[in-house]
Amino acid sequence: MNEEIDEVENEEDELFEHYRFVADPGQEIVRIDKFLLDRLPNTSRNKIQVAAKNGNVLVNAIAVKQNYKIKPKDEVSIVMPYPVREIELIAQDIPLEIPYEDDTLLIVNKPANMVVHPGYGNYTGTLVNALVFHFENLPQRIHDYFGRPGLVHRLDKNTTGLMVIAKTEYALTHLAKQFFDRTTERRYHALVWGDVKEDGTVTGHIGRSLKNRKVMAIFPEGDFGKHAVTHYKVIERFGLVTLVECKLETGRTHQIRAHMKHIGHPLFNDNEYGGDTIARGTPTSKYKKFIENCFQLIPGQALHAKTLGFEHPTTGEYMRFDSALATGFEAVLDKWRSYVLNEND
Repeated sequence: MNEEIDEVENEEDELFEHYRFVADPGQEIVRIDKFLLDRLPNTSRNKIQVAAKNGNVLVNAIAVKQNYKIKPKDEVSIVMPYPVREIELIAQDIPLEIPYEDDTLLIVNKPANMVVHPGYGNYTGTLVNALVFHFENLPQRIHDYFGRPGLVHRLDKNTTGLMVIAKTEYALTHLAKQFFDRTTERRYHALVWGDVKEDGTVTGHIGRSLKNRKVMAIFPEGDFGKHAVTHYKVIERFGLVTLVECKLETGRTHQIRAHMKHIGHPLFNDNEYGGDTIARGTPTSKYKKFIENCFQLIPGQALHAKTLGFEHPTTGEYMRFDSALATGFEAVLDKWRSYVLNEND
């Protein structure tokens, strides 16, 4: 069997995978669910069938059902939710702010200083631990629940704001396709260093830094990394820092943080991208104390996932949610407003 297999595309902020196969010229005629079952790791025929029902399975760029018969040289692609990590999910009674919930999904407003899912060094106290407890204590059992909260995207530990969580396999697969197709709406508010003169767009491949694997870097197209696009517009200016809205076209790891640093405007108090030192302004003792007081109000980068929009997996209704800035973020803005007024008096 010599079909061509493309490298798996594994997004890190968008938790889904894109597979592409080209059937061998001598491929026998078989159903597409069987064809994919033989080639995909950590999956089942049911998962593939759910993906097909959601339009996530394409042959020669056209969506097909699970009973489609594969022919030689067919080009097959499928978007699948990221495989479950082999880790015990411990339920923990951690309070959550849930602006919306139904039988299919929920929206959570993630606080600062919370890791999204368990992993090395963070096996408890995560958003997933809190969600497992929440699901186990719902009044009624979730129909088609698959034993874990369904993640299709995530936020960094110190980024606050809105996330959508799937409760069913169908919802998870449907949402994964929307994120892959870039039909979701995601808008963030970020406080960045410097006076941003005008609205703009940052386009640059993002990949792991060759010097420091913990952070992301921008690479020329065709070298390393993956295509990424961030649109930004000014909301409020403070002279030395600027509040901007960032609209994502793609969802790469640390996308806003890396892109804004790339154009000379690192996020305020971002300790991984150079925003946790005085990047603008004369470092007098008074000013340094002011910045230090601002930094103490937030545990990390001043970034909030403010708006989230998507199509509901079962009703087809377009849903759009908006959230207030986290308390610490709002307090930092108030300090800057007062600082600007005092400086101009």
